[in-house]
Amino acid sequence: MSATNTQAIQAAQEKMTAVSKPATSNTTKTFAQLLTAMKSQIEMALPKHISADRIMRIALTAYNSNPKLAQCEAMSILGALMTSAQLGLEPNTPLGQAYIIPYSGKAQFQIGYKGILELCYRTKEFKRISAHEVYKNDSFEFEYGLNQVLRHKPADMPEGEAVRYYAIYELKDGGTGMVVASREKIIAHAKKYSKSFGSGPWQSDFDEMAKKTLILEVLKYAPKSIELSKVMVDDGSVRSEIGCDMSEIASEMIIDTETGEVR
Repeated sequence: MSATNTQAIQAAQEKMTAVSKPATSNTTKTFAQLLTAMKSQIEMALPKHISADRIMRIALTAYNSNPKLAQCEAMSILGALMTSAQLGLEPNTPLGQAYIIPYSGKAQFQIGYKGILELCYRTKEFKRISAHEVYKNDSFEFEYGLNQVLRHKPADMPEGEAVRYYAIYELKDGGTGMVVASREKIIAHAKKYSKSFGSGPWQSDFDEMAKKTLILEVLKYAPKSIELSKVMVDDGSVRSEIGCDMSEIASEMIIDTETGEVR
């Protein structure tokens, strides 16, 4: 990296550090300057099939569309963005593959339910993998054991909110797995383990996050590719650096300013 480029990055970072308000035309311009200054580093860290220009456009769109995200440290936004990009997933788009979530002044990377499915199918080992909601007027029964049983016949018109969720997979070699959980169990799990429960996709897409939770649970019993193993490390990460392998950059601890709890 040239000295001139390093100075440009440092200058842009110093400007962003001074920003503690929602995005305005001036703060957006400064964030765009940071992206431009770091374009060469972004290019080096990206998979070959993803262009730096597209990632920079996604970053600016995310920055401008979420006032809370605009208050996060700029480098943590880039860290989350690059984590997502290296997995070949686009964050904060209608695809629902991944999200950049504001949390305690920093941006956190979260993979979406559809992003996990995409990575599973890339392994070429899965014949099928899916997760579903169960409503109170559905016909549903399941049983764990040596001869597992799961039967689900959805009602023509679901009533109320989902009461259960389940995830299943079948490998091409014949291996299978399943896990079932009530809505209450999902909520208890999310409150205990998710930094962003109460905001972000847990509020806007609860069913998708519930299915993601169970997909990750059932995958504990499936063969793991390098990409799937990275998901376990990267999900929920907060990083303020970028590199050629984001999974090798340590995720930062976040301290809840209200409770003092380390997240």
